[in-house]
Amino acid sequence: MTIVVVPLIDGFEEIEAVTIVDVLRRAEITVMTAGVTGRAVTGSHGIKIETDTLLTEVNLGAITAIVLPGGPGVKQLKDHEPLLQMVQTHYRSGKLTAAICAAPLVLEAAGLLTDKRVTSYPSVKDQLNCQEYLTDAVVIDGHLITSRAPATAMAFSLALVEVLQGKDKARSVAEAMLWSV
Repeated sequence: MTIVVVPLIDGFEEIEAVTIVDVLRRAEITVMTAGVTGRAVTGSHGIKIETDTLLTEVNLGAITAIVLPGGPGVKQLKDHEPLLQMVQTHYRSGKLTAAICAAPLVLEAAGLLTDKRVTSYPSVKDQLNCQEYLTDAVVIDGHLITSRAPATAMAFSLALVEVLQGKDKARSVAEAMLWSV
């Protein structure tokens, strides 16, 4: 069973988080939103969400992918030691790890980018110590996927579906939403 965890903290970017969860669930992927500091979280534009679980309750061994949305809350995520340890362990076990917008800063704080090709929101580019910085909407380097901004959330989410369930599934989900692939 494919299980994806989307950690959320106050200040998360709503478009990114909800698009990820929605598109992956349309692909029949089990997605758990996990509150980092509590189950009730408020996005950067005031939208309140009750998460499915707490990060402390996530069974890391059962997780297929960790996907990090961006937003101002990334400032707290990149300093949250239990999350960083979870991301490091997950990534180093060869499992899919992904981040969009400013969230590659979490991957940077976890020490995962030095030999990777990545992208991010332009304002955080200079804070990333990576092999190569690209401006593509989505960059896939091994089992690491990064994306740029709220406007790339759909492409990012469909790339996640493709990696997790194949090109045909990604295409069928995209077509059902009238998204051109």
